[in-house]
Amino acid sequence: MDKIRKMSLNYIRQGLYVSAALFMLTLLVMQVWFLDLLAPAIVSVAFTLVVCFTIGLVWRYIAKNSPDNLPTFFTAVSGFRLLLALAVMFVYYLLNKETMLSFFIVFMVFYVASLAHHSFFFARVSNK
Repeated sequence: MDKIRKMSLNYIRQGLYVSAALFMLTLLVMQVWFLDLLAPAIVSVAFTLVVCFTIGLVWRYIAKNSPDNLPTFFTAVSGFRLLLALAVMFVYYLLNKETMLSFFIVFMVFYVASLAHHSFFFARVSNK
């Protein structure tokens, strides 16, 4: 197994762990404070996992085939993630305006955790 493939799988695995931990934390908050956060949690974890898997696989492809384009990839990922998050929030708003505040809070926790995971992982990988 080559190094780039192993790092890509490690990124995806860590993203899965972060998403699962946040989902469990959201379920715990739901039980403690009797909140209805199941739909926001499911949408948020789905968004986080799709973005994480996509970034991991696209990074692997670019790192193997054209490593000179990695800085462009990191810039594009930031914009892509932001635009996709805005689109998800807009669609949720159109479908369910009443619970938008709780969705926004849950979604932002997942978004920031995903962003932190991405930043820490690739900062560590770039320094090697």
